Amino acid sequence: MSANTEEKRTGASADSASAAETMGFQAEVGRLLDIVANALYSEREIFLRELISNAADACDKLRYLAIETPSLADGDAGYAITVRVDKGARTLTIADNGVGMNREDLVENLGTIARSGTSAFVDHLTGDKKKDVSLIGQFGVGFYSAFMVADKVTVTTRKAGEESGWRWESDGKSAFTVEPAEGAARGAAVTLHLKEDADEFLERPRLERVIKTYSDHIPFPIKLVEATADDAEETPEAEQVNSASALWTRPKSEIDDQQYTEFYKHVSHSFDEPWMTLHFRAEGVIEYTGLIFVPTERPFDLFHPDRMSKVKLYVKRVFITDECDELLPSWLRFLRGVIDSEDLPLNISREMLQNNPVVAKIRAGLVKRVVGDLAKKAENAPEEYAKFWENFGLVLKEGLYESAADRESLFKLCRFRSTKADGLVSLEEYVGRMKDGQTAIYYIAGEDAEKLKKSPQLEGFEKKGVEVLLMTDPVDEFWIPAVGDYQGHAFKSVTRGGADLAEIKADAKDEDTPDEAKSEESESAVDGLVVALKLQLGEAVKDVRVSDRLTSSPVCLVADDSGLDIHLERMLRQHKQLDQASPRILEINPDHALVKALAAKAGADGKGDIGEAAALLYDQALIVEGEQPSDPAAFARRLSEVMAKSLG
Repeated sequence: MSANTEEKRTGASADSASAAETMGFQAEVGRLLDIVANALYSEREIFLRELISNAADACDKLRYLAIETPSLADGDAGYAITVRVDKGARTLTIADNGVGMNREDLVENLGTIARSGTSAFVDHLTGDKKKDVSLIGQFGVGFYSAFMVADKVTVTTRKAGEESGWRWESDGKSAFTVEPAEGAARGAAVTLHLKEDADEFLERPRLERVIKTYSDHIPFPIKLVEATADDAEETPEAEQVNSASALWTRPKSEIDDQQYTEFYKHVSHSFDEPWMTLHFRAEGVIEYTGLIFVPTERPFDLFHPDRMSKVKLYVKRVFITDECDELLPSWLRFLRGVIDSEDLPLNISREMLQNNPVVAKIRAGLVKRVVGDLAKKAENAPEEYAKFWENFGLVLKEGLYESAADRESLFKLCRFRSTKADGLVSLEEYVGRMKDGQTAIYYIAGEDAEKLKKSPQLEGFEKKGVEVLLMTDPVDEFWIPAVGDYQGHAFKSVTRGGADLAEIKADAKDEDTPDEAKSEESESAVDGLVVALKLQLGEAVKDVRVSDRLTSSPVCLVADDSGLDIHLERMLRQHKQLDQASPRILEINPDHALVKALAAKAGADGKGDIGEAAALLYDQALIVEGEQPSDPAAFARRLSEVMAKSLG
């Protein structure tokens, strides 16, 4: 991108490429800076963790690039991070000898939120400072946390393989400057001019404590050095503060929970605790080490359209990529951590990762291990697992239609709300409670479980004691048709026409033969009403018939067996994938007082005048389904007339 183009986009002013340019921050960055500059005091130390993590990433990237182009690391191949404190100047500098940045990188990385997925950052800002600060790392903008403790930040950098160095500077308000920097070393040095109330970060013990707490696992030496006066006789040597060993290579017996937690926060840029930690080494035909975490809370980019895995791939402790879709299926994209392979070549490109047999074997092994450990957790700690399922169950269910090979193992993980259980129920538990004569797994789909429990379509199932699963995730409408059945039992929506309730035997306490005989008489008595409703409603309904599912409601709408489920059709219309609703089947309850009264008015031949009542009855069925009447004004008029007559 040329300087003129950049000036036009950002409002920069410059006489030439060699002059200092002043540019405005992108709007989202401006809002972010306002948040971090006024963040809660208790959160301030995280700036050092974020800047050290960025420096480690820069070293990782150069080490990988230098495999193919060794000249990029000429002169300084001993990757390290140096934290330099200068009490006299009140500055703190975090420097690395990694890949570095050029002018375009500085503008894009430090002036805009340009990383894939981070454009949604501003949408998640809540106004709660503590919560908003916790988003910084997750959205790849941890650099800006420096402004929590600094009133000015300077970045001096030179990109590996380039001759020119650059200096970026800002007070964290509305603008930043970029200018050439003579003699800049390869890598980047971020210098923080500390605020008056940030004296604690000029003290060596405080810095050592923060580094050991948050960054001990960084696989590069982190050296701490204090600047001395110009006339000092000796310059103190930089002292290494961290252990500088890749955590995943160490035996589990040498790692405590706190170290696992800090490493999780490093690789995920999150502030929560890991819900589950998997640290393992696979040996055999292929060898690899894994340190994988299941988060406690949902990552904010969990539902980003790219659905990318965020597990980092290393080869022999050398970072390769953190964007490897081949490493894990998208339905495990909530996982964080690292995989370190001994069998992949160091110079493997991202393109070569596709269809690579070693990666395919690692992927299969990872899926088996993660799913297996989740199954153990579900069995041994069901209450804890329920919390996990609330966060990530809807993502796991994507695997039911995307991965037929893993379907059986995923079924063991699936949990659902139902009409018979206060908590979550597994499919195995559901099948174990099926009634005599019941062959299908019944479900009802919608957006709210409590509202679904009140649906009139459930009345007949409740009377016979049949359990119905409450499907409230949009993904349910897609995996159920793809799966078809579980252990030979078909999934069947109760909002479809054929409910087969007649074949299911009720509990002994619910059986009532006289009522059933009475119901048969009632059905015969409303035959005329069925005819009248068909004539009055016309094409608004696909059919009208007597219901065996209704016990207390007068009417309900159901889908034909060959049609779309009611909830799925509503979703498609909301997303403009369907223009209008298709006609539904109107079912009537022959034992309801209102239906009986209308049947009497319609007569045995169905020629009685029930026009207004028929429309009102149909609108009532629509409202119960969460739909609007086709003519709200006419509905209101009819309702007013009915109320006036009842009060007259």
